[in-house]
This record gives sequence, C-alpha cells and structure tokens, in this order.
Amino acid sequence: MNTLRNFYYLRATVAFVWVLLAAVSAAAPAPLVAALLFLYPAWDAMANVIDARRNGGLAVNPGQKFNAVTSTVTAVAIAAAFSLYGNQGGVLVFGIWALLAGAFQLGVGIHRRRLGGQAFMIISGAQSALAGALFCHRALHDAPGIAQLAPYAAFGGFYFLLSALWLTFRKPRVHRAA
Repeated sequence: MNTLRNFYYLRATVAFVWVLLAAVSAAAPAPLVAALLFLYPAWDAMANVIDARRNGGLAVNPGQKFNAVTSTVTAVAIAAAFSLYGNQGGVLVFGIWALLAGAFQLGVGIHRRRLGGQAFMIISGAQSALAGALFCHRALHDAPGIAQLAPYAAFGGFYFLLSALWLTFRKPRVHRAA
C-alpha cells in the first residue's frame, strides 16, 4: 500500500510542476508550448507502465497497458499535430487523449476500488473525460492556450494528492471473526 501511496504523491508532484510550467509559459514561443503538450501524455505513459509493473505487470493490468499505449501515441501525435496545425491541432489531440485517458482511469479506479483511495481516481477519470470533450470542442473553434489547460492538470494532481493522503492517514480495517 505504501508503494501506491508514494506513487500517487509522485503523480501529484509532477502534475503540479507541469501546471507551474504551463502557467509561466502562457506567452512562450510555440516550441515550448508544444514540448509541454508533448510531455504531459508522455509522462502519463511512463507513469502507467511504472504503476502496472508495481501491481503485477501490464499483462494483468490491461487498462493501464492500453492507457500507456494511448498516451505514447498521443505524445507523438501531439508533436505532429502541433507542427502541422499549431496550437489548435495540439489541443485537439490533447483533448482526445484526455477523454480516452479519463475513461481508462475511471475503469482502473473502479477495478481497484477494493484497495481504497480510488473514489478520487474515479472522479478524476470522469472529470478528465468531460474536460477532454470540452478541449476537443474548443480546439475546433477557439483553441485554448497552454495556461488554460493548466487547471485540467491541477485537478488531476489534486485528485492524486487526495488519494495519497487518504492512503497515508486511513485507519486499517479490523477484520472480525463471525
């Protein structure tokens, strides 16, 4: 359980660092914005692989395996879309990924609910899917800038932090003989 707790603290920290970088990069040149858009799903892919390895491997965690593959493809697709279509293309791909990643996170949270601390992951997954749909819609009209995507990552970090805190301070269940 400590491994999962520590992993959630790491995920929260990385999300908050990304939010800080996105906030200070609001007026940054396009290559920096593209790099930040690329890094978020690239980190998610790596994090899913790390988490799956700590919990039996990718073979027994198909949701995380698919999420890792999806996030890797997304990182590459963001780079291509951003270079071809600018911010609008990058945000559209980011939105599609947020929608898919949220759906997978929701599934993993439901699957792991017996481990505890997953209610926040379930809420986060649902919120990510909804935010992804909104990003896709906005990308087709007036695409948001990198700073406007920061709240998405901030909420993700917040939910990982809540899960880590819950796993840190919860009281162990007492098993009673019947």
